Amino acid sequence: MVTRTDAPTRREQILKEAARLFAERGFHGVGVDEIGAAVGISGPGLYRHFPGKDAMLAELLVGISGQLLTGAKRRLAEADGDTRPSAVLDSLIEGHIDFALDDRPLITLHDRELDRLRDSDRKLVRQLQRQYVELWVEVVRDVYPGLSEPSARSAVHSVFGLLNSTPHLGRAGTLPGRGATAALLHRMARGAFEAAGEG
Repeated sequence: MVTRTDAPTRREQILKEAARLFAERGFHGVGVDEIGAAVGISGPGLYRHFPGKDAMLAELLVGISGQLLTGAKRRLAEADGDTRPSAVLDSLIEGHIDFALDDRPLITLHDRELDRLRDSDRKLVRQLQRQYVELWVEVVRDVYPGLSEPSARSAVHSVFGLLNSTPHLGRAGTLPGRGATAALLHRMARGAFEAAGEG
């Protein structure tokens, strides 16, 4: 999700391949040796970076929840007083679409493997997600002042469900292209908020 100009670190490479493999074959279907082979190091060499697969899963799921929240806060901070609320909402939607298109394995991981985290890590993920949702709710209610807080929260969760459906859209070669897919998702998200605002 984060745009980088420098090469990923070995730790980031490990996490990316772990996410891909876990999403493809399930957490228990992947061994440490396979993750190591995917990044060109021995399985035992992974233990210099992570104590085990559980730690990789925790860093992936806690990490992406934190990144989404941090990115949304940054987008809000970049919006000056002259920025229209609808433009702020568009910016939040764009940020989430970037995640949904670029980090599809993490969506699959979250859906399938969240319960495998330690209680403390799972609670942290949920806490970060709640903060992320509430940030969106505030912006949505700025755009649609007549929308009650519960209705805005329901609309936000519905839009997240829509945007997070990307793992089910088909393989990379079967989509209409990243730009067209992003534009379609954006239109659908705004349409859902418009419908909620008119209700």
